[in-house]
Amino acid sequence: MLTTIATLASLLVAAALLYAGNGLQGTLLAVRGGGEGFSPPVIGALMSAYYFGFIVGCRVVPRYIANIGHIRSFVALASVASASALAHAIFVEPYSWGVLRAITGFAFAGMAMVLESWINERSSNANRGRVLSIYRIVDLSALTLGNLLLAAASPAGFELFALVSILISLALVPIAMTRIEAPPPVTQARLDLRGLYRVSPVAAAGALGTGLANAAFWGVAPLFVQSTGCGADTVGTFMSAAIVAAGLSQLPIGVLSDRIDRRIVLCAAALLAGCGAALLAIFGQSSVATLVLLGAALGMFMLPVFGLSLAHAADHAAKGQSVGVSGSMLLLHGMGAVVGAVLGGAAMSLAGGAGLFGYIATIEIALAAFALSRIAKRAAPENKSKHRPAPRSPSTVVYSGDNKR
Repeated sequence: MLTTIATLASLLVAAALLYAGNGLQGTLLAVRGGGEGFSPPVIGALMSAYYFGFIVGCRVVPRYIANIGHIRSFVALASVASASALAHAIFVEPYSWGVLRAITGFAFAGMAMVLESWINERSSNANRGRVLSIYRIVDLSALTLGNLLLAAASPAGFELFALVSILISLALVPIAMTRIEAPPPVTQARLDLRGLYRVSPVAAAGALGTGLANAAFWGVAPLFVQSTGCGADTVGTFMSAAIVAAGLSQLPIGVLSDRIDRRIVLCAAALLAGCGAALLAIFGQSSVATLVLLGAALGMFMLPVFGLSLAHAADHAAKGQSVGVSGSMLLLHGMGAVVGAVLGGAAMSLAGGAGLFGYIATIEIALAAFALSRIAKRAAPENKSKHRPAPRSPSTVVYSGDNKR
């Protein structure tokens, strides 16, 4: 296990720099938008623009990876994302930000696809949960740093946008200089959502559900904290508490998912996340300490759900199909996020924090119920038939696995 992590060190360093920049940028735009007088629905729409670009990236970038490879694709996309970060500080109005957020989403979809497919190719079913947990810990730790950097300068200035650009640009260095062998040439880059759902319904539902819930949290929760009268430092503390708690829970959850049915772990995490969101809806405005504590409880269980879903999907992927699997999962996540960011903003506009976190609780509990229904269905005696692989064709993503769907 340690050898595997050491081998992936350059990818993990690149991910840390990349996600630190993205974490800072997301919170910065929510806070700066609030300061500029943007309404919650407008800020939610800006988050949706990011995920619209994310969806387009999931559809288009696999072709780039197939044609020019993982490293060149990452370098090109990181350059675009870095330039976009600077442009936000120049054109401070909703329409320009909408276009720039879409461009940023496109770039980050492709970079995430490169990193996650590369890591999946270097993992096995026996250790994938732990490897992806380490990747998520790096991701979440970087997001924590990014949110804490919000206090390094005034959100009203240019400096924080420049810092975002610097972090994204530095992520190029370990990828450009890596000695890790790139994955084999992509044999099939076309995404197949139906194929993904047919073989792994819980993974598909997890990707969609986390998009619906997480986009509302990332995009609108900072604005909610700001609306209570708290400053940028409290916003950063709240977001960081959620991320740190998720980082602490990630590895134990990943280890557990390697030992038992991943769907059971996913179901439990989603249910507990729903409970945490419900408590925030009721008690979130009682005090700053309560707000931060409940934010940590929500993040501890909500943020690891996508990693569990991705690991479960990857368990069923045939060799050489990691780009298709990662792309399909990210596409579903992005589709959910486009809707989720808007719904989260609308819910907060209508009912404040209770509306926002009530919406998140509903999504998480629904996901837990779906996962439980699939577990029960597969456990029923009449459904315990021998696994028969789904029909394959050259235009579909190929999967393999133990039929734990």
